[in-house]
Amino acid sequence: MGPEIKQCVIIGSSPECGGRDFQQIDREKSFLICADGGLNTARRYGMVPDLVIGDFDSLQGDLPIESEIIRLKVEKDDTDLMAAVRIALERGFRDFLLIGGTGGRLDHTYANFCVLQYLAEQGCRARLAGNGSLVYFQGIGTFRLNGFKGRTVSVFPFGTSACTVTYHGLKYPLTNHTLVSSFPLGVSNCILEDEAEIQVLEGSALIILIID
Repeated sequence: MGPEIKQCVIIGSSPECGGRDFQQIDREKSFLICADGGLNTARRYGMVPDLVIGDFDSLQGDLPIESEIIRLKVEKDDTDLMAAVRIALERGFRDFLLIGGTGGRLDHTYANFCVLQYLAEQGCRARLAGNGSLVYFQGIGTFRLNGFKGRTVSVFPFGTSACTVTYHGLKYPLTNHTLVSSFPLGVSNCILEDEAEIQVLEGSALIILIID
């Protein structure tokens, strides 16, 4: 029996992702889904998906014969990536890495931030990788930034007009401070410690970690 499959990796159709994003994938322990044109990206990096899903309006070439295929209607409520997430949830996955979901069309990037919130509300772990960054959604609780000393991190209210935060181990500290959506005070902080953290005391936040 092979290694246990624990993580679902979903590749979106944004072309603005690179090799570093794919280095995060342990292919033997991941279930790989390509959302429509995400198959184009997977092929560039020599990866064969377990499942391909979409209306295939942005796909180049033929569908792979070795992958499961789910064809969607062009007119639908979900984006292709959101549809992939729903299928993965139905199959029991609770740990997600989303690649190829930032850059490209701005509306789709924002929609994928909403997907992070949706996954958090389902009790899942999820991160969105691309353009040299990792993006997370954090509700009330503690987000740990271990091993990222020297990197840049930004925090914005998301899914709410304001969030109250406390920082530990960052260059510009905040204690029980309310960030509001109309003023981007949380942008471009620096992680000073090997073990830093962001506590969300009220509301919810989008945390963007710059790794390149």
